[in-house]
Amino acid sequence: MAMIVIDPDSPVPKYKQIVASVIQAIERGQLQRDDQLPSINEMAEEHYLARDTIEKAYNQLKERGVILSVRGKGYFVQATSSHKLRVLMVMNKLSAYKKIIYYAFLKALGDNATVDLYIHHYNASLFKEIWDEHRGRYNYYVVMPHFFEGTNKVDVRQLLEEIPKEELVLLDRDYPGLSGEYLAIYQDFEKDIFRTLEGADDLLQKYQELVLVFPSDGQYPEEIVRGFRYYCVNYKKEYRIRENATDESVRRNTAYLVVEEADLAELIKKVRLSGLTLGQDVGIVSFNDTTLKEVLADGITVVTTDFETMGRTAAALLLDGKRIKVKNPFTMIRRKSL
Repeated sequence: MAMIVIDPDSPVPKYKQIVASVIQAIERGQLQRDDQLPSINEMAEEHYLARDTIEKAYNQLKERGVILSVRGKGYFVQATSSHKLRVLMVMNKLSAYKKIIYYAFLKALGDNATVDLYIHHYNASLFKEIWDEHRGRYNYYVVMPHFFEGTNKVDVRQLLEEIPKEELVLLDRDYPGLSGEYLAIYQDFEKDIFRTLEGADDLLQKYQELVLVFPSDGQYPEEIVRGFRYYCVNYKKEYRIRENATDESVRRNTAYLVVEEADLAELIKKVRLSGLTLGQDVGIVSFNDTTLKEVLADGITVVTTDFETMGRTAAALLLDGKRIKVKNPFTMIRRKSL
């Protein structure tokens, strides 16, 4: 079958090349509905491939609804037009911010793809179960590789290595040292925090001490702590790192960088009860913007990535078949709390 092209030097598995060739032939009109494909034996003999390779390709085409098998007769084309891409997205959690990414991703894909969403809850073992169940069934696997450090027996790197790089999309965080070329739209948490605080030095100069309120439950990248500490050391700022704001006594000439919404609310309450003035005596910078933070009092200064851009960019590059790494925009929105 001349329209089936197999490149023995390609890193793409041969069964994937067969799948792609059949779909391309349908899109070009070389294969029509009800056209019969060569049998597994014929295809294996013509292309010098193992029968298992052909069978795996045909099974994937069947799962996608591209072909069907008729007992005793063979395999026939079922699709008559370009078939939608199938995308598996695996997020660490479904927060308000992750929903922004998800819906921007869906909107940008439009009618070109269908997306199934799973949540791994920072659990590498659960991620392994999801991957084992769905491997080979999708065109792309979009993964947010945030996992609890040191609590999983599963080798996350090995799992990510198992996903063909032309099918892998890392979102929100890259995974340094991963082999091959793959698509990644990521935040560089350490450098983003350092550079953003550095850019706000004119506002931070009036504060003698900086406090990072950072939970130790493993849900947030430790790179945030490193970026914060690096800024404080380089700019000779006194600093502390607290796990939460519950036992914190707010002090004059202190600025807080806070990750959790609950800690933000606790700090605002304590500032009000102390009689100190937010943005003058005490500063607060919160992670990730919301409408509430914008309208609350005179507004809460935030450091945030552009979640909508992340989703749109991932979809656009996926549709273009790109395998590049793109750093997502990160900025500080200045308001009166600092």
